[in-house]
Amino acid sequence: MVVPWGGVSCCLSAAALYLLGRSSGRDADILKSVTRVNQLKDLAQLLDSAYKVLPMVVAISGRVGSDTPINCEYSGLRGVIVEETAEQHFLKHNDAGSWIQDSALMLSMCKEVPWYLDDGTSRVNVIGARGATGLVLTVGSEVFEESGRSLVRGTLDYLQGLKMLGVKRIERVLPTGTPLTVVGEAVKDDIGTIRMQKPHKGPFYVSHKTIDQLIANLGRWARWYRYASMGFTVFGVYLIAKHAFQYIMERKRHWELRRRVLAAAAKRSSKEEEGSNGVSENGSDNSKKDRTMPDLCVICLEQEYNSVFVPRRIDQVVKTFRH
Repeated sequence: MVVPWGGVSCCLSAAALYLLGRSSGRDADILKSVTRVNQLKDLAQLLDSAYKVLPMVVAISGRVGSDTPINCEYSGLRGVIVEETAEQHFLKHNDAGSWIQDSALMLSMCKEVPWYLDDGTSRVNVIGARGATGLVLTVGSEVFEESGRSLVRGTLDYLQGLKMLGVKRIERVLPTGTPLTVVGEAVKDDIGTIRMQKPHKGPFYVSHKTIDQLIANLGRWARWYRYASMGFTVFGVYLIAKHAFQYIMERKRHWELRRRVLAAAAKRSSKEEEGSNGVSENGSDNSKKDRTMPDLCVICLEQEYNSVFVPRRIDQVVKTFRH
């Protein structure tokens, strides 16, 4: 029996989507249970009163600030996290004789300075934001610099099958003054400075969305995964059931044909025995073999077969026709 890989793949996909849905739903439930801090000035008092509850995961909001912000080179923005990438774009000569456009990464670097959230009542430092979920940097600048038209350089590139077009530089930045929501572990050091960091076990979000929007978004994804999982499950079960039904019907037709062939052979042999007076020992053995394996046509089940089809390879068939 051939394994119905289509149905099995659908069922496996359904299981993966179900697990993703459970994960998103669990994350939404965790965010619902997180302590919300309306004003940053209350966080220090909350940590002092709940020092035995470790780690303490809270949700805070404020605007991005830094004492030493980065001045972006191309966009002119002031930010606390700046990512710069440079891609070389060129035309490449392929084997078919045509030119296709391609690119290669030349530069990728990231700068980050110490920064904090400020809501007007207090400040809270944020550590390790680049590893948080939900952080999206704003595209501050996107510049394309065309390559120089040096004759020697262009000739060498052409001989190598290349035509340099230029360099695309993209600058992504987290600007100062950006409102953010941070969900993570709140820690207070010996000198009273509070920081938000990734907990050893728990959620860590740095997002432009509010915590209510994060919960709603996770809930939508959980429902979508669940519905998709149900759809893949139904379709996978249908494919498997269809394959199983076809296999059962095929086996049933096989056994029905076998039964009809044996019944017709028995009927024919009984008629032949009535018309004959005796059979030799060797003849008896051959008749038993004929009853077991009758020489009947599998189409009409009445006459003896006079043709057989022998499977042959294509090269043998070609040789036969050539001869």
